[in-house]
Amino acid sequence: MVKVGTSTITYPTYRLNLQRLDSLVREIADLSNRGMEVVLVTSGAIGAGISRLGFTQRPTTLPAKQAVAAVGQGLLMQVYEKLFSEYGQVVAQVLLTREDLNSRTRYLNSRHTLLELLRYRVVPIVNENDTVAVDEIKFGDNDTLSALVAALVGADLLLVLSDVDGVYTADPRQDSTAKLIDVITSIEEFASVAGGAGSTRGTGGMMTKFQAARIACKSGIPMIIAQGSQSGIIQDVVAGKSVGTLFLPESDRLNSRKQWLAFYHRPQGRIFVDDGARRALFEAGKSLLPIGITQVQGGFAAGDLVSVIDTGGREIGRGLSNFASDEIELIKGHRSDAIDKLLDRKDYDEVIHRDNLVLFSEE
Repeated sequence: MVKVGTSTITYPTYRLNLQRLDSLVREIADLSNRGMEVVLVTSGAIGAGISRLGFTQRPTTLPAKQAVAAVGQGLLMQVYEKLFSEYGQVVAQVLLTREDLNSRTRYLNSRHTLLELLRYRVVPIVNENDTVAVDEIKFGDNDTLSALVAALVGADLLLVLSDVDGVYTADPRQDSTAKLIDVITSIEEFASVAGGAGSTRGTGGMMTKFQAARIACKSGIPMIIAQGSQSGIIQDVVAGKSVGTLFLPESDRLNSRKQWLAFYHRPQGRIFVDDGARRALFEAGKSLLPIGITQVQGGFAAGDLVSVIDTGGREIGRGLSNFASDEIELIKGHRSDAIDKLLDRKDYDEVIHRDNLVLFSEE
């Protein structure tokens, strides 16, 4: 899985950097010729649209961004199609929104389509569908999208090509003593070095790359952040050379269903739990019972995804609630054997069953 950012494939004028695109395409086509399966997640549609329309800066309103993306997406794919065809490689355009992956059925359909394309030796070129995406359904950045798609197809490696060499101990633009970090085994340990957007041409930055790394590593996929302008960078990574920053995956990877619960859904509410419930979840592997719930936020229905929050305000997990928010308000703090009396029925003993619960961290 290769992700390339807007700043990597465009000039400061927003015009496409054809030389860099050709180098990127040539390397990917060569990997395909070697029998490897490659998925390309690309940004740049809005940047290409800005250039084609003669704008000098990114639009600020959502309708304007969508209109510019509609112009730029066609141009971007035209360039990719032309370059890949010169190396005899067939490509396919895949546009996704979060809504496509929220639904379990559409999630599986997306997975099957991508895997079938790879079986045909086609390189899928994936981008967020900026033309129709709105705040409620957009991924927000292609770093996150690339990690979600990597987990979706079970990638062996996610390579994020950026305008930086990797993760530094501090922002190298502001601190000349900052040093490149070769390997990261604990994302939380280095999360403080993540800042805001990396450039005015893109929407990502080191913070979104750390978010992507969390998804990838929790899904058992190593991720590398490397300099996209470096010649032969993809070949160097495949050859096992030490480049950029490597995020090592966690040993206790989530299965496909729990990946979907943890990363592809947007929580509809929040359930706050006490320390006793937190210990039961992490140390004993228990389901979440109503007696350990202290507060409920948001209006949600039974079957919706909710965040589980501890006493420190940290999100410690996500799961599918067996009860609606107003029902949990009535049964919170009570034993499970009181549910029948409080609700005049008892379909479940637990608010979130452990099979429908994903825990994030014990820290």
